[in-house]
Amino acid sequence: MDKGYEKEGFDGLRIKSSVAKKFRRFCKHYGKSQSLSLLDMILFFETNEISPLERFGETLSSLKFQMKRRFNAVIAIIKSIEKQQTEPTAFLMKKLFEVTAKEEAEESFEFAPQELISENEELEYYQKQYKQSQESYQDLKTEMTSLLKKVKFVRNNFGLGHYRLNVTKEELEQLKTKLNHVHHHNTPKAR
Repeated sequence: MDKGYEKEGFDGLRIKSSVAKKFRRFCKHYGKSQSLSLLDMILFFETNEISPLERFGETLSSLKFQMKRRFNAVIAIIKSIEKQQTEPTAFLMKKLFEVTAKEEAEESFEFAPQELISENEELEYYQKQYKQSQESYQDLKTEMTSLLKKVKFVRNNFGLGHYRLNVTKEELEQLKTKLNHVHHHNTPKAR
């Protein structure tokens, strides 16, 4: 007897004999009575909200096979990424650290022996350099003052006015040359 349905009576259903044979085979295969098998089928359709006329297209075993293939494809992609990106990057990083460690080990500076000079000589050297830079500054100041005296404001009738520099082309080239070589007058001399 079926558990929970012992006190209920039986009703007859009219179904075709070929369908009845299939249904009985189905019930024997799953080891349940015909009433419980039919109840399980009805509950399955109701809980999953599907119709017995709908087709899923594929069986669960074929879906399982497809999922296995997908998992294998994902694993292959991860292995490919590891082989083509992670391993070469790790190798390059390792080589880089080896090279920098080697360079750090090789970096031992040896300074050439310095020529010792007295305090007075050093003071004299810096005073001379200071005097030269002051003279260079005064020369530049004089040149710029004379240049600014040659600048005239010209008023424009149709817009803003502008400044005009009244020098010849040769004077301007001399000034450019002089300004380009100003820093060369201040080079420190070898001791």
